[in-house]
Amino acid sequence: MSVPAATDWPTSPLAAADAAFTALTGEPAPLTLDIGACGVPDASDVMTLPALRDWLLRHPQAYALRDGVWRELVRRARLDGPAWVIAAVGMAMPALRRYAGQLCAGYDGDPDDIDAEILTGFLTALRDRVDLTRDAPYAALCRAAWRAGHRLRLQAGEYTSIADVDHLPGPRTPKMPYGHPDVLVRRAVGLGILDPDDEQPYIDVRLGRRAIEPIAAGLGITVDALRMRLGRIDTRIADALHRGLLTGIASPHAAATLAAQAEHRAATRAGRATTSRPHLVSKAVVAA
Repeated sequence: MSVPAATDWPTSPLAAADAAFTALTGEPAPLTLDIGACGVPDASDVMTLPALRDWLLRHPQAYALRDGVWRELVRRARLDGPAWVIAAVGMAMPALRRYAGQLCAGYDGDPDDIDAEILTGFLTALRDRVDLTRDAPYAALCRAAWRAGHRLRLQAGEYTSIADVDHLPGPRTPKMPYGHPDVLVRRAVGLGILDPDDEQPYIDVRLGRRAIEPIAAGLGITVDALRMRLGRIDTRIADALHRGLLTGIASPHAAATLAAQAEHRAATRAGRATTSRPHLVSKAVVAA
């Protein structure tokens, strides 16, 4: 892959991302995508990304193909490294440039700032926000990019200089709630509502809104298995909140019941892990 010299590199964030995409997808080893691997029926062509982008632009109603392609692009961007992040940005570049042109019209600030916000919104959604179980992942990415740029335009219009904040009238006490949801999660772990091994994954996905695919891969389980696990945790936490266990004092009986349930879950999970590794168990028996 050849890249422009440092003195030739674009200063605009979107132009720089487009140049990186061009270098990444050019000869002699352009990045390609197997359309058949994207879950699209009767599709088996391997295409370079620029050719695939052009095809999608010429066929705006190819919804199934677009969804399949973008699910694969998002998955690869999350799991397979920076090259696929650049690839995803480059595939969306026509839309991102169009948004930048619309939002920069009449803007008195630096257009590169608009570019940067659009790109940041897109990358944030690409990394963590877009749920691949829902339809139209590309539309969700584009909405995130547009909203980020639009927020900057609104902030530019609403900004008012304050000479001395100490002389502002009225209270400056922060609004409730002051606490952080992490506190409730920590208490849930202490009561056995949430297993310790699930605390960080739960915080990352539910509170941090991180993408679920890399977290499931790090745990060595499937995405579907992690979704079901988090769904069960949601149910237990909702029940605990309804009963006041996370906001008040749990009775000795309630605490004992929760601890017993946690032990049962741990034993069940350990049993499943053992049955999924029979060759390891047999070797351990022989060694003993």
